[in-house]
Amino acid sequence: MSFITSALAFLFALTILIAIHEFGHFWVARKMGVKVLRFSIGFGKPLLKYMSKSGTEYVLAWIPLGGYVKMLDEREGDVSDDERHMAFTQKSVYARFAIVAAGPAFNLLFAVAAYWVIAVIGVAGYKPLIGDVTQDSAAAVAGFQAGDEVTGVAGGAVATWGSVRFAMLKGVMDGGSLAFEVDRDGKKVDLQLDMTDGAGVLQGGQLASALGLSMQGLDYPPRIDQVTAGARGEMGGLKTGDLILSADGQPVKTWHDWVLLIQASPEKSISVELDRDGVIITTDVTPALFEAKCRTYGKIGVSPQFEQKWVDAIRSEEIYGAGAGIGVALDKTWNMSILMLKMMGKIVIGEASVKNISGPIMIAQVAGKTASIGVVSFITFLAIISISLGVLNLLPIPLLDGGHLFFYLFEIVLRKPVSDTIQVWGQKVGLVILFLMMSIALYQDVNRLFEGCENVSAQQDNKK
Repeated sequence: MSFITSALAFLFALTILIAIHEFGHFWVARKMGVKVLRFSIGFGKPLLKYMSKSGTEYVLAWIPLGGYVKMLDEREGDVSDDERHMAFTQKSVYARFAIVAAGPAFNLLFAVAAYWVIAVIGVAGYKPLIGDVTQDSAAAVAGFQAGDEVTGVAGGAVATWGSVRFAMLKGVMDGGSLAFEVDRDGKKVDLQLDMTDGAGVLQGGQLASALGLSMQGLDYPPRIDQVTAGARGEMGGLKTGDLILSADGQPVKTWHDWVLLIQASPEKSISVELDRDGVIITTDVTPALFEAKCRTYGKIGVSPQFEQKWVDAIRSEEIYGAGAGIGVALDKTWNMSILMLKMMGKIVIGEASVKNISGPIMIAQVAGKTASIGVVSFITFLAIISISLGVLNLLPIPLLDGGHLFFYLFEIVLRKPVSDTIQVWGQKVGLVILFLMMSIALYQDVNRLFEGCENVSAQQDNKK
């Protein structure tokens, strides 16, 4: 089911974004007086076809991995004298430039629209509360303390960890230090975080960890709710309502403490002190050994008592009015575009790992996950991928829109078209570059699927 969900979400996202991209070319071409012969989403044998009165054939093909707009072009066949004025090749270089640039531009405009919708709907997240601060880390040197709430980064207000992480990602790409404003026991404190230690680690949670920061988790009491029949918890005498006080003489203050202890003690007897209806009881529990990908851990089959108010206490929301949302959307799209360009640059010069590159497999997985989480998450995913398509297509690589724009710039400067020979050789080079980029992306995807245990971080379960 997960594979099907991911595949369908990926195809749906791809179809939408390709349609937007190609519609940009189509719409501007029509505005420039160019006759569009075919507007196709996908390649190969058509599944659906429609011929409009204007002479444009609309096609939905069975291979949904791209699309194209076919325009009247003298380079691709004979053009009658009465239609010559509608040929792409007969238009000025500025008109051709606008037509080609429209595809990436529409992808970026879609991202603006998507971010605007998200801003107006509101983004729920967790308050940027600082958890543990790693000793001698950049965060510790900067003066961060557990319990601090981040209220501003680089002069901008933040209300969720998501906003903090994005600001930190920008900061590490820019280099130097990043200004933070935190609320510490009701007092405003300004801090400067050196982002040097984050260089080369360009992923949200990993970046924060590299700098010595962690998010304050949901630390609710270690009180047992459900006990799985026949599991080690039941065998150890644990019951619903028990409040764990200590384990092997060490106090257990939160459920997270209890989880970590159980996970770290497979097949090891633990002396547990608990409160059962006001009576202190001591019992022994031996976690069973469980094996997952690249790790072993203990499990006893109990779950915590949970109250929604605990979650509500650390949740936050970023929401804007319709007018303010436009500015937020423009800023987000611009910053994300610049961030992607800087990331590409750092990868090319070796300052960032190629592991930051994702291919179709990873994109499909993310598509499925975001679709299952909710509408806002999926819209955010669409915005990011749309920006990626826009930015990538603007790169000056022949075969991409940016390659054509590059040649048009030369034509504007030289006042004559770039020779066909140069364009052909450019296309060959572009094909090689694109093949290498796709190969690296696919390799990274496959490598992630089969990565070794040394590269897999253990995830903590809330239910034991």
